[in-house]
Amino acid sequence: MRRVEHVMGFPVSLRVDDAGFPGSAADGLFGWLREVDARFSPFREDSEVSRLDRGELDAGRLSPGLTEVLALCERYRTATGGAFDVRLPGRRLDPCAVVKGWSVQKGAELLRAAGARRFCLNAGGDVAVAGGPWRVGVRHPEDAGRLCAVVEVTDGAVATSARYERGDHIVDGRTGRPATGLLSLTVTAPTLTEADAVATAAFALGREGIDWASARPGCEVFAVTSHHRVARTPGFPVAGDSAVRSRT
Repeated sequence: MRRVEHVMGFPVSLRVDDAGFPGSAADGLFGWLREVDARFSPFREDSEVSRLDRGELDAGRLSPGLTEVLALCERYRTATGGAFDVRLPGRRLDPCAVVKGWSVQKGAELLRAAGARRFCLNAGGDVAVAGGPWRVGVRHPEDAGRLCAVVEVTDGAVATSARYERGDHIVDGRTGRPATGLLSLTVTAPTLTEADAVATAAFALGREGIDWASARPGCEVFAVTSHHRVARTPGFPVAGDSAVRSRT
């Protein structure tokens, strides 16, 4: 089964290699992601996140999902000394950096519960896989037609934070200014919840984020600095030659 839909502002592609996997389970996955977008998007005035930001909801009236997401946001804010912060002064509450990985990981769990054993779920370039090995390309931070690495993952997740799609959108909460020091940072982890949040939090930290992310249990890191230096943890699962190559 192969299916692609545009949800949460980016394409989400699903590939399931298990024979007889029900289409209704794929419907459930994409329905879940649309529900997340409606409830947690800071760009929808009627979302739960927007209502909380306007002071229309108190902590005792939040859904369990938003309570979980905000707890994750606070965990990474504390762990980064405030570099990762979803409540920046002068800006609306924006937990998207956690919501994306969290929601797609829960979507992957829905697939498993429906019987999927070999699948690849790609949400705007951040990927959760099972039953591999699967190969995932890490885009060159300055050339969309090239890869700077290919990752091989059997069961787990890959996420990248970079400037190439949305410019300087990641802010260092300690300074209130766009994060500097890195062009891109990719993390592999057991879940996309962690891979995505760690990649964004590490990018907000700048160069020090490489060591910070590397120290997170279960995480491996591939980073390109603003000076075009590559840093890679020994366990980062590069498939074959790690040299820059053309996308195929």
